[in-house]
Amino acid sequence: MTTLASTDLVLPTAGGGTVRHAMHEPVDYPRHPAPFTSRTVLAAAHVVADARADYQPGQAPPIDWEATIAFRKHLFSYGIGIAEAMDTTERGPGGLQWPQAKELIRLGVAAAREAGAACVAGAGTDQITSPRPALSEIVDAYTEQLEFVQAQGSAAVIRASHALVAAAKSEDDYLGVYRDVLARTDKPAIVHWLGTGFDPTLAGYWGHTDVRRAMDVVIDMARENADRLEGIKFSLLDEELEKEFRRRLPTGVKVFTGDDYGYTNLLLGDGAHHSHGLLGVLDPLAPIASAAFTALDAGDEQGFADTLNASIPMAVKMFEAPADRYKVGTVFVAWLSGHQDHFRMVTGREGMRSLQHLTDLFVLTDALGLFPDPELAANRMRLLLAVGGVE
Repeated sequence: MTTLASTDLVLPTAGGGTVRHAMHEPVDYPRHPAPFTSRTVLAAAHVVADARADYQPGQAPPIDWEATIAFRKHLFSYGIGIAEAMDTTERGPGGLQWPQAKELIRLGVAAAREAGAACVAGAGTDQITSPRPALSEIVDAYTEQLEFVQAQGSAAVIRASHALVAAAKSEDDYLGVYRDVLARTDKPAIVHWLGTGFDPTLAGYWGHTDVRRAMDVVIDMARENADRLEGIKFSLLDEELEKEFRRRLPTGVKVFTGDDYGYTNLLLGDGAHHSHGLLGVLDPLAPIASAAFTALDAGDEQGFADTLNASIPMAVKMFEAPADRYKVGTVFVAWLSGHQDHFRMVTGREGMRSLQHLTDLFVLTDALGLFPDPELAANRMRLLLAVGGVE
């Protein structure tokens, strides 16, 4: 009988068989506590649930605030800033409610300030309970959250609004709401254009289901409010469309890529235009992303591309359709990496990915040398497999 080493394990394969896997040695990715100079780099960081607390569905989920902020400090140590209280934190129905998001923003912004890290925070309308609110109510909800974000000393990301897509009857309604909200900013904001690949319930946002007609509306919004915008976060998972979009934007309005499949080329750019980073995938990829941006700051574009391209297979697996389930992967990798002591999500949705998906993600993450303690990662993976009925 063959005895496995403590860092070896047997993994299931998609065909129903098994394969022996030997853990890789961790890569020593150097720390880089200062923000990068060549690009603005922000991670949409996840929140750590308090798995031991007792609560019922429908209640505000318990959060391990200490572990949540410790993870942000981990990101800061690699030069990665945060976009706080975004979709990775599972805001909305079944997840964080506005009072919890406020506390997260307060703590996250304070931690970023202490570390000298970049930080923005999400302002939305998720405190609205009416199924079809008036547009004025939507503006008021945005304004409440915007003012809180700015009072903490942070710029805002204007999140896509489910209330707005339910209430708006035309592109003019969108333009009017964004005009009124952006008029209340005291720091240039980022507007999030979130596509249906991440959230099918946002179909028809900007007044159109046709993406190019929607793009025309976003361009009009950006031109009208250019002096109040830092940029647009483009989350449509379409590299060519993002390139077209950034060519059309007014000078000085950045594109923050949300393309977790093709981020290398978009961040590198074509010589005339490039995107900045506001990505959920930077949550698990902070060390390798830090090495890439360090190379880019030094003018080594090939080193940047080679380093970041190595991470693409892992990112593609994490964000495979339906892409909104990527949040399972961020928590999974954080658990295996020792950043939290359980594999539980604040919404309880950790079962939304198959065991084979998680196994494949484990292998691809290990190939990058991203597990600081391979023995810990292997042991936790064995536990997951055992719970899943895999001997």
